[in-house]
Amino acid sequence: MPSADTTRVSVDEPEPVRPTKEDEVAASGSELIGGPIGRRALLGTSWWTPVRVVALVAIGMFALGMVQKLPCYDGAWFFGASSQYTHACYSDIPHLYQGRGFADGLVPYFDKLSGDMEYLEYPVLTGVFMEVAAWLTPGSGKIQDQEQWYWMVNAGMLMVCTAVIAVCTVRTQRRRPWDGLLVALAPAFALTATINWDLLAVALLAAAMLMWSRRRPLAFGVLVGLATAAKFYPFLVLGPLLVLCWRAGKWREFGTALLGAVGAWLAVNLPVMFLAPEGWAKFYSFSRERGVDFGSIFLILSQRFDIQITADTANTSAMVMMVLACGGVAALAFTAPRRPRLAQLVFLIVAAFILTNKVYSPQYVLWLIPLAVLARPRWRDFLIWQACEVGYFLGIWMYLAYTTSGDAHKGLPTEGYQLAIAVHLLGTLFLCAVVVRDIYLPERDVVRRAGDDDPAGGVLDGAEDVFVLGAAAHPPRHAAHLDGPHVAWGSHGTTESSP
Repeated sequence: MPSADTTRVSVDEPEPVRPTKEDEVAASGSELIGGPIGRRALLGTSWWTPVRVVALVAIGMFALGMVQKLPCYDGAWFFGASSQYTHACYSDIPHLYQGRGFADGLVPYFDKLSGDMEYLEYPVLTGVFMEVAAWLTPGSGKIQDQEQWYWMVNAGMLMVCTAVIAVCTVRTQRRRPWDGLLVALAPAFALTATINWDLLAVALLAAAMLMWSRRRPLAFGVLVGLATAAKFYPFLVLGPLLVLCWRAGKWREFGTALLGAVGAWLAVNLPVMFLAPEGWAKFYSFSRERGVDFGSIFLILSQRFDIQITADTANTSAMVMMVLACGGVAALAFTAPRRPRLAQLVFLIVAAFILTNKVYSPQYVLWLIPLAVLARPRWRDFLIWQACEVGYFLGIWMYLAYTTSGDAHKGLPTEGYQLAIAVHLLGTLFLCAVVVRDIYLPERDVVRRAGDDDPAGGVLDGAEDVFVLGAAAHPPRHAAHLDGPHVAWGSHGTTESSP
C-alpha cells in the first residue's frame, strides 16, 4: 500500500535522477571527470546547471562535427569525384547552393530550375530555411567561396537548432535532466548534423514534445505542424498520441493538438500551394517517384537477388509494412500492462518508418536520437545503437568512394556496403526490441523504476485507463522482482514499495 515515505516527491520537490548512481556505463565514464557525484554534494548551488552543461556540450560536439568536415571545406567538395567520400565529409548543403538556384537568386517553388530537378524538392519550411541562409550568404566572389559561406551560414543556423534540441530534451523529463548528455555526446549526431537540413524538423519536434510534457496541447500541435512543414516524418507522432489518448480518454486534448497541427501546417503550405502549385507538389511527387536508394532493405534485396524493384513496388511494400507496424504499435498501446509512455511509442513509430522506407540517408539518424533518449535513457543500449549508426555512416561514404573512383576501386565494395546496411537495420531493431520489452515489462523501464509514470506524457502522466484490451484489463503482474519503487497504475504519481 502507498505510504508517506514512498509517495513520489517529484510533483512538489523534484529530485533529479543521478545517472552515475543508476547506470553502470555512466558511472564508469564519469571517472574521466572525477567520478560519480558524492552523496554529500550540494546540488543546485552552481551556475553549471544540467541544461547549461548539456547545451554547451552539444554545441561543442557540433563544432567538432564541423571540424570533421574541414577536408571537404578546403577543397574536397569542389575537386575530385571521390575525395569527399574517402574523407567521409560529404554535405548536400554546398552542392545545392548552386544546384537549386540559390546562387542565381531564384525563388524556391516559384522559379523553375535547369536540369533534371525542375523545382526544389524539399518541404516548404525547409525551403524557407534554405532561402534565409542564402540571403545571409555574400553573393560576390567565386562560386566556391559562396558555397563555403553558404555551408557556414547554414551550420550556424543548425547549431541553434542543436541547442534547442539539447535544451528541450533536458527539460522534457524534469527529473532526468542529465539524460540530455546522450543527445549532446551522440557521435552520429555530430557526424551527420550538417549533411542536410533535418535538424530544423528535429528541433521543432523536440520543442513539441516539451510542450506536451508541460500540458500545452495546442502549442504541441502547432509545433508538430511546423515540424511536418519542414520534414515529412513528424506527423507520425499523432498516431501514438491518438491511441494513448484513446486509452486514457483524453479526447479533448488530442483534438486540440490535432487542430493545432493541421492549422500550422496549412498556414505554412497554403500560400505556396495556391501561388506555386507545381513547385509545392515537387517534394511529394519526388518522394513518390524516387526509386530504391541507399540504406534500405530494398537495396539489399535488389542487389543480392539481382532483381529490379520499381518505385511503385517499393512504395506499396513500404506502405504495407508501415501499416502493419502501426497496427503493432496500436496493439502495444491497448494491451500493455501499463499504458506505454508517449516517448516510447513515438520512437517506435518513427523507427518503423525509417526501417520500412525505400531510402535511408545517414542524417536520418538525427530523427531518432532525441526520441531514443526519452524512450530508453540507458547508456549501454544507446551506445550500441550509435556504434551501428557510425558504422553505417562510414560504410555509405566508403561505398560511394568505391563506385566513384573508377578502376582504382578505393573504398567498400557492394557486399561490404550491404553489411553496413544490415548493421544499421539490426542496431535500430535492437533498440526497438528493448523499448518493446520495457513496455511489456515496466519494471525494466529505467524511467519508471526511478518512480515516475510518464514524465513526458503531459495529461497522460498518471491518468487512469478508460479503454484497454486483453491482459491490460486486469491488474498488472510484474514478471520480475526488482528492488525500488514502482508506479501504481492510475494513482496519479503515487508509488508502492516493491514486496
